[in-house]
Amino acid sequence: MDKYFSTDYAEARSKFLAAAASANVPLWQFEHPLTGPNGEAIGTDIVWLGARNARNIVVAGSATHGVEGFCGSGCQTGFLTENWESRLDAGTALLLVHANNPHGFAHQRRVNEDNIDLNRNFIDFEAGPPDSPGYAELHSALVPDAWDGPARKAADAAIEAYKVREGLPAFQQVTSRGQYTFPDGLFYGGTGPSWSRRTIEGFAREHLAQAERIAVVDFHTGLGPRGYGEIIGRGGPGDPQYERTVAWYGPGVKSAAVGNSASVRLSGTIDFGYRRACPDAEQTAITLEFGTLPLEEVHEAIRADNWLYAKGGAEASSHFKAIKAQTRAAFYGEDSQWKADIWARGQEIVEQALAGVSV
Repeated sequence: MDKYFSTDYAEARSKFLAAAASANVPLWQFEHPLTGPNGEAIGTDIVWLGARNARNIVVAGSATHGVEGFCGSGCQTGFLTENWESRLDAGTALLLVHANNPHGFAHQRRVNEDNIDLNRNFIDFEAGPPDSPGYAELHSALVPDAWDGPARKAADAAIEAYKVREGLPAFQQVTSRGQYTFPDGLFYGGTGPSWSRRTIEGFAREHLAQAERIAVVDFHTGLGPRGYGEIIGRGGPGDPQYERTVAWYGPGVKSAAVGNSASVRLSGTIDFGYRRACPDAEQTAITLEFGTLPLEEVHEAIRADNWLYAKGGAEASSHFKAIKAQTRAAFYGEDSQWKADIWARGQEIVEQALAGVSV
């Protein structure tokens, strides 16, 4: 099972493509205009398992938040290696989208090449970005001028004062819901569709037009108990999509709208891209979120990585190696037990998605 997981993006892509070649399945490759850290080509690779005219489609995606891609990539390679195509009925297909955000995966960042959080980028930009109340007050503390010394100490004090005054849940909501004003800030959603969004929506419009039912399973890491895959649905009781989600996956389904999820309510998540591209299909989307470290450690890793590229000079910084290690630890559990938990849960949830979409 460990063999499905990788040490870096280049290895993950190589394993996925080798497994796809061995399975002899349709493959589309979308090369990114930039490169990986060693000048290597990067891109989003999409494999189709099952009948091309299938009306019921499960989309299992990885690396929406780049560095989180180790988790989903391992499961996707496993699905190919263990011949999951043989499990599909004639009307159902399994679409494996490897590396929604290849630049972030390759450079081990959550964000893309433009500091855009892809899972905040799928809004309707023509209608204008949603409000992000409270973020402006915290921005200068979240992105201090220096990572040590008086500037850092003052920034940390401001953050702690906010948490004491408003509470940790409010801090998480304000900082991570998505903001569209500060390009050098945390959870930045951009000012227009990113390369990844255009690629994903373009593929869906061209190849999923026949779909009647689409289930989206987007693999993520960083929130919740270590190694446990929380199912985060959309909406709440009375919402048909939420009710289907509970029917398919059971009463353990969580939702930010209900208020019982490890995640906060977000703007512009990737499932809106599939909804926009395939408006006539019934959609049932979930985020499958695997825990790593405690929430405040994960958030601090996000903050550190953002500072490194916004103010720290990235590779020129004396903090570079430490922050990159901090980021990786926050989103990739490299021990065998964590990988075993991800593989077991990943199989369980994708099996349930396939069963649900086929009803």
